[in-house]
Amino acid sequence: MQAVTLAVNVPGPVAAARLRQLGASVVKVEPPAGDPLERFCPSWYAALSAGQKVLRLDLKSPEGRRELGRHLAASDLLLTASRPAALERLGLGPGTLLREHPHLCQVAIVGHPQPREEEPGHDLTYLAEAGLLSPPEPPRTLLADLAGAERAVVAALGLLLRRERGGGTGREVVSLAQAASAFAEPLRHGLTAPGSVLGGGFPGYGLYRAADGWVAVATLEEHFMKRLLAGLGLPEGAGAEEISARLSRRGCREWEAWARERDLPLVAVREAPPRGEEE
Repeated sequence: MQAVTLAVNVPGPVAAARLRQLGASVVKVEPPAGDPLERFCPSWYAALSAGQKVLRLDLKSPEGRRELGRHLAASDLLLTASRPAALERLGLGPGTLLREHPHLCQVAIVGHPQPREEEPGHDLTYLAEAGLLSPPEPPRTLLADLAGAERAVVAALGLLLRRERGGGTGREVVSLAQAASAFAEPLRHGLTAPGSVLGGGFPGYGLYRAADGWVAVATLEEHFMKRLLAGLGLPEGAGAEEISARLSRRGCREWEAWARERDLPLVAVREAPPRGEEE
């Protein structure tokens, strides 16, 4: 399978890299100034672009459009991440693409669904609307972008499977705002709301200060909770204050080793992911 992506920044490149991992040949078409991600985060840009053919084309010029057309003619999928009006101005609206390349499946990543598809936005604003921020701290990952990227991959594979089964080509629109909203479901239903079972209301599931940092305790199941309390020398029914007092006595690494010996879900809260742990 061959894919062409016009998407820059995060969601599109992440989706294209995932398709590449799944065996697709990917041609990435960047504007003359390149992908902004290369300036913001060169190492991630390099990792996401690895194994792809990267071209810089001016799609506002006839030459650039002709070069893109040659690649689209030989491809199965087009991935975009621009607002619909911008694509129309380039002559890349869905109707035009269908007429010129009827074999081509299309996945369009947008910010908001209709009728807000022309509104600007980024990961931070989508998370803000979904209620997934805790000001003043900014989020530690790009949740909406990454969720949208995975949705784009699923949409692409679904379109290609349908085409292979004789259902013809199609177009799917993936909204980053909707992806963020879907990830807010646990909060919306109260599961992770402050004071709820997973929001600090259950002492076996939460963050506790150790002697030199913090540990995450996730002894949600009854047998884990009993094992945690027994290992800490606490009676059944002990609460967060008693657990906190015990956990404050040792360092994070010591508690991790202790938890491994007892088959307990307890790990240190790290400031950054360990090096070399990539998907």
